Amino acid sequence: MKTQTIILAAAILFTGLMAGIFFTWSNAVKPGLGKLSDIEYLKAFQSMNRVILNNAFRIVFAGAIIAVALVPVFYFNWYPKNIFWLFVFTFIIYWIGAFGITILGNIPLNEILDKANLESISFEEIKVLRRSIEAKWNTLNLIRSICSGITFLLLIIAFLFLEK
Repeated sequence: MKTQTIILAAAILFTGLMAGIFFTWSNAVKPGLGKLSDIEYLKAFQSMNRVILNNAFRIVFAGAIIAVALVPVFYFNWYPKNIFWLFVFTFIIYWIGAFGITILGNIPLNEILDKANLESISFEEIKVLRRSIEAKWNTLNLIRSICSGITFLLLIIAFLFLEK
């Protein structure tokens, strides 16, 4: 098997896993958390944000970023064919819509929550903290879900065209 095929397969696998993670957070985790009281919501979300930062998640997260960036490099010999530009497009979608949003949007919100000592802040501060995080985080995660899902789908379509 060629290296470029392995890179493409890795990109499909890792973006599919990330799309699943983002989708699950958007469609199950966050709506479930949304039904909790303010303090329950913040404590549960804070705990989940801490737990998700494990080695398995880091490998999949970094694997998607790296593999998606390597695909156009390894398929540069297809330039100027449309398939090459499709790989460039998937790179841009994923790096801006999933990776960029995570780094510039979701992580800063997670850090605000992580630094909050939920045991020592007032009831009003708890309400303000939730309002300042919840809607923004959910919107950003929806963007990540859509962009990673589109990337995953486009990589599969490209793979099918390459196999013809």
